[in-house]
Amino acid sequence: MAQLTNDDVRHLAKELGVKFIRLQFTDIFGVLKNVSITVEQLDKALNGELMFDGSSIEGFVRIEESDMYLRPDPATFVVFPWRPRDGAVARLICDIYNADGTPFIGDPRYVLKRVIAEAREMGFTMNVGPEAEFFLFHVDSDGRPTTITHDRAGYFDLTPVDLGEDARRDMVLTLEQMGFEIEASHHEVAPGQHEIDFKYADALDTADKVVTFKFVVRTIAQRHGLHASFMPKPIFGIAGSGMHLNQSLMKNGENAFYDPQAPLQLSDTALYYIGGLMKHARAIAAITNPTVNSYKRLVSGYEAPVYIAWSSRNRSPLIRIPAKRGQSTRIELRSPDPSCNPYLALAVCLAAGLDGIKNRILPPPPCDCNIYEMSAREREERGIGCLPESLKEALDELERDEVIKEALGPHVFSRFMEAKRIEWDRYRVQVHPWEIEEYLTKY
Repeated sequence: MAQLTNDDVRHLAKELGVKFIRLQFTDIFGVLKNVSITVEQLDKALNGELMFDGSSIEGFVRIEESDMYLRPDPATFVVFPWRPRDGAVARLICDIYNADGTPFIGDPRYVLKRVIAEAREMGFTMNVGPEAEFFLFHVDSDGRPTTITHDRAGYFDLTPVDLGEDARRDMVLTLEQMGFEIEASHHEVAPGQHEIDFKYADALDTADKVVTFKFVVRTIAQRHGLHASFMPKPIFGIAGSGMHLNQSLMKNGENAFYDPQAPLQLSDTALYYIGGLMKHARAIAAITNPTVNSYKRLVSGYEAPVYIAWSSRNRSPLIRIPAKRGQSTRIELRSPDPSCNPYLALAVCLAAGLDGIKNRILPPPPCDCNIYEMSAREREERGIGCLPESLKEALDELERDEVIKEALGPHVFSRFMEAKRIEWDRYRVQVHPWEIEEYLTKY
């Protein structure tokens, strides 16, 4: 697909009757922010002349250095299909720049662009296909979200059991109107849980699409009187929501992970990439699983990966190798969840993989048996480590990992750590209902 230019955007905005444009970017946590402008200000925006107050955005800058500029990426121009044709609303995703014209190092999109540039210097481009899961919940009479699901369906179930099917169909149609190529959409394992998969693309495009995807899913759910949540583990005792990341590297137009002569037909590059991901897996968790709640999903028994291993056969390890080969050869990282900032998550995955390639880090042999059924001693004998059990443990690992810290850059690393340590402390001092139930009468 041809990339749009600024002139294309001007032409399309006029042709499609666009009246308002939302300039979008994410804060450090991946929360989508909007600055809304009228079409009359489009030229100013495309010329990078629109300023906003960076001090009001989580993890950006202090008040005394708050002037920042938005530079829209014309390739991200799209009209929202659910708005009226008369006075249509479009959006552009923006890069953030300092007042002196340099890229703002705290912009998550810039963090990803930096690691992509490093990969490019090594001759690689990264492709990613995400599989984002979410729950659809009822809202109460005041419109507040509940954790009551709208159905009793299970994996791949259809109507009449799956009452969210109408909402999911609308989501798919809307995403397709916005240029997504939807590969699959189905009910997931838990009641009220859904998954919509879209076609892989290069890393930056995929991160942009994940942000857009979450926004569209929430908007369409709302129009069906439902609340869509990407919280990793909203309900105890049933499966949580993951966002598996299918990753591959391309070199000279060919899939660099594929080698028809090698065992499993995986190239040395693929093995080194896996080795890098496994080496840095515990530190990466702080970014790919960034909430206190994320670690309620990463427990045995719900198909979520807990152990740092890889396999082409089973679904219990951290990294699975799907069966397709040739241009479709890829690795599937199964730990991330949809609460992550996709720009930062893809940046740290790519940085870990590149570290593996640069330093020829071979992974241990694949583990083709069910790790959940092994004893702790068996796992130890095979050298199978596990992911952090809490956000605090993940943050401690991130603090020790120079490769991942460097990928994030000093600004994002320090602001992220500070905010997440506060989040952990706020959680740590709470008294939870479970504790009252367990201890109040016992002691």
